[in-house]
Amino acid sequence: MRYRLLCLCLTMILQALCLTVVARAQEAPALAFPTKAKQVYMVEAKTGTVLLASNENQSFAAASLAKLMTMEVVFDALKRGDVTPDTLFPVSEHAWRSGGAPSGTTTMFAALKSQIRVDDLIKGVIVQNANDGCIILAEGLSGSEGEFAARMTARAKDLGLSRSVFGNSTGLPGAESRTTARDLVELARHTYRNHPEFYPIYSQPDFEWNKIFQRNKNPLLSLNMGIDGLGAGFAEGSGFAFVASAERDGTRLFLAMGGLASDKERLDEARRVLEWGLSSFETKVLFKRGEVVGQASVYGGSARHVDLVATEPVDIYLATKNPERLTGRIVYRWPLRAPVAEGQEVGTLRIFSGDKLVREVPLVTASTVATGSLASRATDALLELMFFWL
Repeated sequence: MRYRLLCLCLTMILQALCLTVVARAQEAPALAFPTKAKQVYMVEAKTGTVLLASNENQSFAAASLAKLMTMEVVFDALKRGDVTPDTLFPVSEHAWRSGGAPSGTTTMFAALKSQIRVDDLIKGVIVQNANDGCIILAEGLSGSEGEFAARMTARAKDLGLSRSVFGNSTGLPGAESRTTARDLVELARHTYRNHPEFYPIYSQPDFEWNKIFQRNKNPLLSLNMGIDGLGAGFAEGSGFAFVASAERDGTRLFLAMGGLASDKERLDEARRVLEWGLSSFETKVLFKRGEVVGQASVYGGSARHVDLVATEPVDIYLATKNPERLTGRIVYRWPLRAPVAEGQEVGTLRIFSGDKLVREVPLVTASTVATGSLASRATDALLELMFFWL
């Protein structure tokens, strides 16, 4: 009897710690694609499949890419009604001198002591990469650029961008702003999903302000391969970087790269990696919505297991040639205690290509499990006791 209980306990331990399901599809993305970038992260938008990742959590100088966070804070303020597109913000001497014509940096040439609409400032920052526009918005929303930078960092944390910190609104040297390739991609995805009314500005070809006409400063738009955002940057010691989104035939990719040696290398690598991502994969469904993915053990319930399902189709963007084996692992906290409600989120399906995690999908219970009888609860209590003793 003791031997049988021990075997059953070990079985439950293995289920809880490493319940593995081999997906029915046997194709997966070839993640080992060579690139000259020191940091790289690329995902497919619809499925969230990670296509390429190397040093994606390694910090580097944000430079002008900090402006993406500046814009997200502004977009959020507009959504919450703190300001409107027609709100006027004044041009301070700090904004004019640090980011305007006297600074020698990219600018929208805002006139000292004038007032500018928020809508025009947004276009100046996104299209013209205007440092004065950033500072004017920062001061208008938070009173000072320093206070706004703290707001940027806090907002980044709220969005799950835990490795990003901002010292100013522009990314200019003098106040440290750091980010990662992964954080940049997640920020770009968030902007695309949550601020669709502003996203088209990133591909606007030009903008004229104060009778000064300037073309879009994003060099990646010149590649003519479906890129419609977002930005590029350079910093001494960190090299050339960018985050881009590209769409072709209904497939959208988000790519961030850092540590590139020159602007030419940045353009070449962006073209090469995006073309690979757009032409070498296809979308396949692994599990339909509501289809049973696996089971979780239930402690003290009327049933010992409950089926787990996904609330949406489990699809993945798969390599069409030379695929690696695709596997999945269900992860949940054992023991799952009864009663269990139908539709309760209890675990995650982690999908791997080889040894690389490419997608995570929340799993919910397919049915209700009521509290079990006194005898079943006593048996489960014994098993739990043995589990923790082992």
